Amino acid sequence: MVSLLLAVVGLAVAVRRVGEGAPGQAAVWLVVFLVIAVGLSPLAFPRSVGAAEARRRSAEDGRPIVYWRPGCRYCLRLRVRLGTAARRAHWVDIWRDPEGAAAVRAVTGGDETVPTVVVAGRSRVNPDPAWLRRQLR
Repeated sequence: MVSLLLAVVGLAVAVRRVGEGAPGQAAVWLVVFLVIAVGLSPLAFPRSVGAAEARRRSAEDGRPIVYWRPGCRYCLRLRVRLGTAARRAHWVDIWRDPEGAAAVRAVTGGDETVPTVVVAGRSRVNPDPAWLRRQLR
């Protein structure tokens, strides 16, 4: 919802700037809002899977599981700092998967603090991106 709202606001600002005779500024504002909207949307993250599927895959290939949610700036920071290595983890959107949200609550003492990363059965809440990058090698 936040991403959609940002896109709509960006469009409204752009339309207003065009109406005021500033099409160049309109384009700049629209691009800025759209970049922020995409950055906060699920589009900036690898495709999410369900928690059960992530656990199954992780048991097979040993890759970490990253529990996240759209709009979380710490999740976005982790995703950006991982770069292309992010595709080597299994990502679970806790807002789309109740089982994933329950897994995070079990680890964090009842709240849904993300990103929460599980590597080889051990959990870390809001880990340092450099640490996770090392785990992905």
